[in-house]
Amino acid sequence: MSRALALRAAGVYLVLRAVTTVMLMMAVGRQVPVESWTGPTVDYFDMTVLWDGSWYRTIAEQGYPHQLPLDPVSGTPSQNAWAFYPLFPMLSRGLMGLTGLSFPVVASTLALLCGLGAAVLMAGLLADRVPARVALAAVAVWAAFPASVSLQLAYTESLAMLVLCGFLWAVMRGRWSVAAALVLVLGVTRPIALPAAAVVVVALVLRWRARRTRRITSGEYVAGAGALVACGVSGLIWPTIAWAVTGSPTAYTDTMAAWRAGGEIVPLKPWLWMSEWVFRDFDLAPTYGPVALALVATVVVVMVLGPWARGLGPELRTWCLAYPAYLALVLDPFTSIFRYLLPLFPLLVVMLGGGWVGRSPRWLSWRTGTLVVLGVVGQAFWITELLVFVPPSDYPP
Repeated sequence: MSRALALRAAGVYLVLRAVTTVMLMMAVGRQVPVESWTGPTVDYFDMTVLWDGSWYRTIAEQGYPHQLPLDPVSGTPSQNAWAFYPLFPMLSRGLMGLTGLSFPVVASTLALLCGLGAAVLMAGLLADRVPARVALAAVAVWAAFPASVSLQLAYTESLAMLVLCGFLWAVMRGRWSVAAALVLVLGVTRPIALPAAAVVVVALVLRWRARRTRRITSGEYVAGAGALVACGVSGLIWPTIAWAVTGSPTAYTDTMAAWRAGGEIVPLKPWLWMSEWVFRDFDLAPTYGPVALALVATVVVVMVLGPWARGLGPELRTWCLAYPAYLALVLDPFTSIFRYLLPLFPLLVVMLGGGWVGRSPRWLSWRTGTLVVLGVVGQAFWITELLVFVPPSDYPP
């Protein structure tokens, strides 16, 4: 990656984060003080620890519970800190000790800097597959995405994006040992390590097919197998730690179920229920919902498999299919889905038309500008309608 591209990516990211900062400052007056979330008055840093940020602050300051808290009525595990992965709050805790600064200041700054690193890495790995101007445009649209506000909050999105971009870049370059190390780090950052296994499998198959022109050494065999094993281990690290500390082998899954509708994790069905809920005001909601859901899935598949995505290469295309499939299996879709879309950044190249040869720079600039403006408008909505908490209950960001 050229130094010029890295500097431009960093500049684009920081400019858009400055825009977000202004919007967050404007939203301070809309946020009422909330016990345990804010002080008696609300400032910018209080805005960065709303919702999930308060859980990460609790973890950084108090650690994880040694016994699962139980609901007094049902007797099942209630919502608790084990649902939140440890790397971000533990890094914040270490920096708090070194600097003497509060969690909101340290964590929001850490998130901002991790997002900066992710933007630079993203530009580099995309520039390996598409023209540099397209890669930079994709970074701009990603940094303006409505949920990109979370990249400067006390949330783990920025750190996860940094590790994910490093992992994908390592896989694309055949650096299997680096990929193995990074996917293990991903396993204590956010629960998105398992779909990474599909990317490694595809990359290894491609490397095997090219063995006649590029000989595979015994060391590369071992490193490639190690990367694949690391993907599987990565998905088990945090549940295993939760088991070891609490003594309950189902501590992690029980905790995650506490956030789910009906108190249980059900693959796929919540997406059907949510699609019907979205069209609840229509007489044919049971019909419109599934049709709309099928249409969304079809659009994603077409975007990834069509000739317009060929420039991304098989590894990034695999990620763009494996990650949504993983979300469909483990996620109850709700307003937090916008944050979960941030790792699908390669699809922005397709939205920008970056896979088509012969597109003029002017056409790319027009498309990029339009998407950036729409993203910034979406950020304003995300902040006012989701991030700002209106008591007694509200939709989460």
